[in-house]
Amino acid sequence: MAGRRVAIVGAGMTKFVRRALETGPELAWEAAHKALESCEMTLDQIDAVVLGSAPDAFDGVHMKVEYLSPGAGAWGKPTIRGYVGGGTGVFAAIQGWYHIASGMFDTVLVVCEEKMSSCHPHPQAAFNYIFDHTLERPLGPNLLWIFALEMNAYMTKYGLTKRDIAMVAVKNKRNAADHPAAQLGDPNITVEDVLNSEVLAWPVQRLDVSPTSDGAVAIVMAAEHVARRVTNKPVWVEGVGWSLDTQYWTNRDLSYPTYVEEAARKAYAMAGIKEPRKEIHIVEPYDPFDYKELHHLEGLLLADRGKAAELIALGIANRDGDMPVTPSGGLLGVGNPISAAGLMKVAEIFWQLRGEAGKRQVPGQPRRGLAQAWGDLMQVGTVIILGI
Repeated sequence: MAGRRVAIVGAGMTKFVRRALETGPELAWEAAHKALESCEMTLDQIDAVVLGSAPDAFDGVHMKVEYLSPGAGAWGKPTIRGYVGGGTGVFAAIQGWYHIASGMFDTVLVVCEEKMSSCHPHPQAAFNYIFDHTLERPLGPNLLWIFALEMNAYMTKYGLTKRDIAMVAVKNKRNAADHPAAQLGDPNITVEDVLNSEVLAWPVQRLDVSPTSDGAVAIVMAAEHVARRVTNKPVWVEGVGWSLDTQYWTNRDLSYPTYVEEAARKAYAMAGIKEPRKEIHIVEPYDPFDYKELHHLEGLLLADRGKAAELIALGIANRDGDMPVTPSGGLLGVGNPISAAGLMKVAEIFWQLRGEAGKRQVPGQPRRGLAQAWGDLMQVGTVIILGI
C-alpha cells in the first residue's frame, strides 16, 4: 500500500431512530464524543475532520458542513465534506485514510450524520431531483420503483424467488435484535412475515426495505506511530477502492453491480488479496434492501453471480457461519441514516476485529473484514478492507 500505514483506533455511534429532539450537530457531537472517549483522546489531539452527509435537504439547511462543524468538533481545523449518496459512509473513511496516508495529518476524526426525519413529507421528495431533468424526471420516477425494477431484473435473470431474498431480511433483523442502537431488531421475525408485508412496488415489500432513520457514527483514524501509542489493538486499513458508473441507470445491466466489483478489485489489489472468499473473514455489505445484500456479495466476488442466496440458505452467512455477513443487523435491522449507515459498517468491522461487538460478536477471531457501501443513482461502489 502506498503512503503511511493508517489505523482506526476508536469508534462511536448514536442510536438509530427518529431523533426529533436533537439537531444534526447534536447527533454529530454524540458520535464524535463517544469515538474520542473510546480511545481516550481529545479534540486537541485531532488534526483534521472529515464530515459525511447526504443531501442538505434532509436537514433543511444549506452548506451542511458548516452546519455540522460545531457538533463534529471541526472548529479551527481543516475540514472536508464528502458526499456520494449511500456510499458516503465508507467513502468518508477512505478520505480519512488519504489524509493520513499522505503524510499531511497524523490524526483524523471522521463523522457521518443524517437526520432524515426533518424532510417532509418524506425524504423521497429530496431524491426526486437526482434524475435527469430532460430524459427521466418527466416520467415521475422515484427510487423505490427503480429499485423494484432492479430487484425484478436480478430475480428474473437468476431464477430467484421472493422467499430466497426474504431470508436476508430475516437474518439481518434477527441479528439487529442484539444491537443496542438498532431501530428494527426482531428476534422472532419469519420469512412469512416478510412475504405477507405490504407491497410497495412489486417485488419490493415493506419488510424488504430499511427504515428512514436519524443518527450519526464517528471513527478516529491515526498514523501508525500515534495508533501504537494510544491503543494496543489498532485495526489497520489494508485496502480501499471506489468506482463511479454512469448515472443513466437505463443503460446498465441492473442484474449485476459492476461498480461494486470494480471498487472491490481495487481494494483487494491494495490489500494483496488474491482469493477474497478465503481471505475475507467477515463482511458488512450495504443492505438498504434485502436483495442488495445478495447483489453486493456477488459484486464483491464473495459469491458467484446469482448464487449469493445460497450463502443465506445454507447458513454460511449466519453470525456463526463460515463467512458471517452483516452480523450487526445492517441497515435492514439497525436502521438507515444514509451516510451514517455506511460508516456504521466500518465501525462494526472495527469492533468485530477487536472482539468488542458484544452480543453480535462472531465466534473465533476474525482477522480481516470488509465494509462496503453503495449510493447515488445505483452507480457508486465504495469498499474498505480492515485487518489486525
